[in-house]
Amino acid sequence: MSKRVVITGLGVAAPNGVGLPAFTHAIKNGVSGIRHDAKLQQLQFSCQIAGQPQISDELKTQYFTELELRGFNSTGILYGVIAGIEAWSNAGLPIENNEEPDWHSGTIFGSGTSGIDKFRESIYKIDDLQTRRLGSTVVAQTMNSGVSAYLGGKLGLGNQVTTNSSACATGAEAILMAYDRIQAGKAKRILAGSTGDSGPYIWAGFDALRVCDSKHNDDPTHGSRPMSATAAGFVPGSGAGALVVEDLDSALERGATIYAEVLGGSVNSGGQRGSGSMTAPNSTAVQRCIIDAVMNAGISANDIDAINGHLTATTKDSLEIENWTKALGRGGNDFPYINSLKSMTGHCLSAAGSIESVATVLQLHEGFIFPNINCDDLHTDIAALIDPGKVPTKIIHKNLNIIAKASFGFGDVNACIIFKKFEQ
Repeated sequence: MSKRVVITGLGVAAPNGVGLPAFTHAIKNGVSGIRHDAKLQQLQFSCQIAGQPQISDELKTQYFTELELRGFNSTGILYGVIAGIEAWSNAGLPIENNEEPDWHSGTIFGSGTSGIDKFRESIYKIDDLQTRRLGSTVVAQTMNSGVSAYLGGKLGLGNQVTTNSSACATGAEAILMAYDRIQAGKAKRILAGSTGDSGPYIWAGFDALRVCDSKHNDDPTHGSRPMSATAAGFVPGSGAGALVVEDLDSALERGATIYAEVLGGSVNSGGQRGSGSMTAPNSTAVQRCIIDAVMNAGISANDIDAINGHLTATTKDSLEIENWTKALGRGGNDFPYINSLKSMTGHCLSAAGSIESVATVLQLHEGFIFPNINCDDLHTDIAALIDPGKVPTKIIHKNLNIIAKASFGFGDVNACIIFKKFEQ
């Protein structure tokens, strides 16, 4: 018999809030974390604004030893460790230095890249014949699985410890991988999430592609405009989100707070066929992913109260809405409420799915729909498909039962999760 799977811990390092209390306050009140970035201006980027978590040196010392911080230069690992350990503690789980690892607990923590700044630093040292001065942690900081390795060691995890990577679908995919492992009885709990590095060496490629907003360099908080008629491209972001995904029996036995239940989901790819390409979604695959997620969760499309979309503030937003209407067979006033966290954080790339999943679970647990800021001018193509009232620009306090969360990524990859308010 398959296990029921629930969320018992949340952690976040987002551009608009580091730590659960700050992040919850921000999303409820429509607080943007997008700021002007002097480095991007200096490098003459078209887009000179970005979403980046604000991490003080004091906060770093709460998660890393003085020795670990010596020569440390990996924002992705920094964000992931902060979010991951917060989620673990939030779940009421101890951090103990035991001789034996915890065989029942693991982590699946995704990343797009790791330690790009550390790589650059290393390349310069190698070129200057200073290889011996790279330091003992350069490998751990720059390997893609660095974030899961750091978390696995700090928490003493003895089950699966791995890093997945699927572009912008990474975070949602990690949660579904954790769900599958727990449902199959192979682990009691998995710390699932994803992280994304900050900085120009991550964001330069997107700036070169001309997919980023360049019209709001003097007005950062209005730059990220998902579903808006005046959307001008996405704003790059970074950070990490983490969720403790746990077997229901284990959660009940511990007396843990249960934030939500994971009913199921789906991961697929459009194969870069049809309308799909490295950068564009195959609509047939997107619709199929949503339909399969609903079926896997054992619900009806009509049961979905709200959607937390991918919705990046590019020309593909209206296509995403169209795909949702076709997949669910719902439009106009019958369409669920829909929102995009990217209006407040920018597009956090490999971290997007996990940070947005934390926001999705908070909405279920606390009974609200966070606002779409910068969307007072809903795109006409979207208004033709769904009732504009389904795209709230102010917080709505409402008990929700089921929310669908989707992430779509470069390489034509898709992930959709169905979260439900927990009932015994």
